[in-house]
Amino acid sequence: MITLSAIFDLILDSFQIRKVLVIAPLRVARDTWPAEIEKWDHLQGLTYSVVVGGEQERKAALMQKADIYIINRENVDWLVNRSGLPFDYDMVVIDELSSFKSHRAKRFKSLMKVRPLVKRIVGLTGTPSSNGLMDLWAEFRLLDMGQRLGRFIGRYREDYFVPDKRNQQIVFSYKPRPGAEEAIYRQISDITISMKNTDYLKLPELVTNEISVKLSQKEMDYYQTLQRELVLPLEGQEIDAVNAAALSNKLLQMAGGAVYGENGAVVQMHDRKLDALEDLIEAATGKPVLVAYWFKHDLERILNRFPAEKLDSAGSIKRWNEGKIPLAVIHPASAGHGLNLQAGGSTLIWFSLTWSLELYQQTNARLWRQGQKNTVVIHHIITKDTIDEDVIRSLKRKDKTQTALIEAVKARIKNVYPEVI
Repeated sequence: MITLSAIFDLILDSFQIRKVLVIAPLRVARDTWPAEIEKWDHLQGLTYSVVVGGEQERKAALMQKADIYIINRENVDWLVNRSGLPFDYDMVVIDELSSFKSHRAKRFKSLMKVRPLVKRIVGLTGTPSSNGLMDLWAEFRLLDMGQRLGRFIGRYREDYFVPDKRNQQIVFSYKPRPGAEEAIYRQISDITISMKNTDYLKLPELVTNEISVKLSQKEMDYYQTLQRELVLPLEGQEIDAVNAAALSNKLLQMAGGAVYGENGAVVQMHDRKLDALEDLIEAATGKPVLVAYWFKHDLERILNRFPAEKLDSAGSIKRWNEGKIPLAVIHPASAGHGLNLQAGGSTLIWFSLTWSLELYQQTNARLWRQGQKNTVVIHHIITKDTIDEDVIRSLKRKDKTQTALIEAVKARIKNVYPEVI
């Protein structure tokens, strides 16, 4: 609402801009932005066009006369390079700026191509540095054309980072130089306003909980064999991992209770997490429960054991919010920006985890957000002495980095002048 209020003033009051492009995730572009424009009385007079669907539909939407054009981020490259229409927007709003954190991505390169044509640009995100401070370069390159963090990623790395993990001349990761975090925060603080919802909104209490399950000695032997040998013969299948990323993937699956073998066949390992999930569902005493899963076989095993419904359509989301689904399952990748689930329940159970802090935080925020009336309880089912423990530690560690960034540039509303938008 804050961004839309600013757009309203800039277009219809001060007349400083005339045409706005909003770039957002598909569902948010299609549903959330139009709903917000229609929702608030003080925004009456703003017109919009939603640029989604097939190519002809998108072109027709772009040809309509409107103040705001809302497009999904996957079509930015098409808009700039293949639509055949001029890029004549004098303001751009990127809803979920972190989706432009890769300087190699087509969407980043395409938007940079037309960035000099834009008079005003606003980036919105709740996860500015989900994988660390390296993410910030591309995001701020779009915002200020490289004025603060430099025009080139190589120079940014050289100024603020040193090699971390490496194999001779090949560098796999970087870590900040001493004092780099504070220096970066200082550089970007003048164009960054940070407002945590907990500072300005009255949110219900949040309770997080970790439930440990333990493998049997035989199951742990299987797990450790794969971890050590990168290959495991099991039930006529050969489970193998060709590299570290594949090994991480397989170990996460084994911690969850099943693993993909040859030709995609699913090999059952154990039901420890399913048993723990059953206990948690019973403990909810009839209150709606939302379960987050990562692997497809997790979903299949949950649906085989429990009368759950997958939230993957507008209809299922509507039924959840109406309280008609007692047990729902959702994948973090489909639980992202702008999805409101708080009306349907207040209990979330992580059956299997993701390494992505961005997806983790956004999934949690589907329930713990404005409009939630009950205490939100988030359970994590963790298999003891497995990679599950590494993932939860990593998520906590990344959150510390991101929280430090947010705190460093936090703006109290009372200190923000009206002209700072």
